[in-house]
Amino acid sequence: MAKTPEPLDTITQYCRQEADTAQLAQRFATSISKEIQQNPSSHLNIALIGNLGAGKTTWARYLIQDLGHTGKVKSPTYTLCEPYALQANQVHYTAYHFDLYRMRDPLEWQEAGFAEYFDVPGFCLIEWPDKAEGTLPPFDIQIELESGNDEAERTIKISAFSDRDRKSTRLNSSHSQQSRMPSSA
Repeated sequence: MAKTPEPLDTITQYCRQEADTAQLAQRFATSISKEIQQNPSSHLNIALIGNLGAGKTTWARYLIQDLGHTGKVKSPTYTLCEPYALQANQVHYTAYHFDLYRMRDPLEWQEAGFAEYFDVPGFCLIEWPDKAEGTLPPFDIQIELESGNDEAERTIKISAFSDRDRKSTRLNSSHSQQSRMPSSA
């Protein structure tokens, strides 16, 4: 598997309860929406990292709903991918939510025809990207979720790997709950 590069910017936030996670996802959604409005043809690849039960699907649900999807956000555990048509002002784009946990072969996502989704306006949100064993395109953003002692408690770390995506990690930095960490690069 390819080595993950050093992030250019990282924030870490401790979420004591579900509402904290929802609020952070909402702020992240605002950043994504602004990026898409400013660059309508842009595409982001976002990795969701964490153990079983860390809250990856919960994060994806909050994010996709905060971006305007009004229906149910289903876990793509058995389908590998669920697409969501979204709109930011007059800009139409798609969020592709992948869950690769049940993949038996690292190239299964390509064989299913999903490679084209990584080049269209919008973003791909990928749970369990390690199952693809380095066959996925590079990630612009990585979101790490770590469970706490309580079911709703978690620490969320958002890292950007390009200058363009550093804006997404800023998340309206006026919020006091946010802990910023300087990049080591």
